[in-house]
Amino acid sequence: MGSEDGLERARSLYERAVFDGEAGVLDVADRELDAVEAGLALARGRIMHARFFEDGKEDPREPALFERAAGLYRALGDPRGESEALFWLGVFHQVVRGDDETAVPVLERSHELAARAGDRLTMSYALRHLGTAEHAAGRLEPARERLEESTRLRRELGFLPGVAANLVGLVHIAAAQGRRDDALALAEEGRALAEATGARNIARQIEEARARV
Repeated sequence: MGSEDGLERARSLYERAVFDGEAGVLDVADRELDAVEAGLALARGRIMHARFFEDGKEDPREPALFERAAGLYRALGDPRGESEALFWLGVFHQVVRGDDETAVPVLERSHELAARAGDRLTMSYALRHLGTAEHAAGRLEPARERLEESTRLRRELGFLPGVAANLVGLVHIAAAQGRRDDALALAEEGRALAEATGARNIARQIEEARARV
């Protein structure tokens, strides 16, 4: 259900409380509005994160929005929503602040909750960024394992631009491990997927990775 649905249900519940004397429905209305607020906080935080890639400037409001969304989803008993909000909070710490020490436990919790909820897409995102943290720490085999598992999930979901994005990291890892033939094969697959799906930024990253093999 979208935010407009939640707002409309809250309005209807308000009228039932005021005009029909059903005071007990107000708690339900609060939950509807909490869900709307959580979704809005998550969406606004993602927009702020996208702006970071445009200007490279941290918006200090971003982590608070993801924390608010995670807290609301937790109170609502929504592990899928909480896992997504925690994922973005982890990404903020990893990408914007370069703080893997803070990011990794948050990403691990996101993955745990996403697995519980059966949310394979968020699982794939959490695994991708956990792999990135392993790579940054020089632990190439654990990094490869996490990225390969993320890629497997994305293939199952048909999320081909996401597969291509993961192949960028796998090219770098293969090259660092001395697996040059694997690196070139991964780069070729990534190029084909990126071009087929119109993922121009990923295609550029694949070419940059290939050039370093």
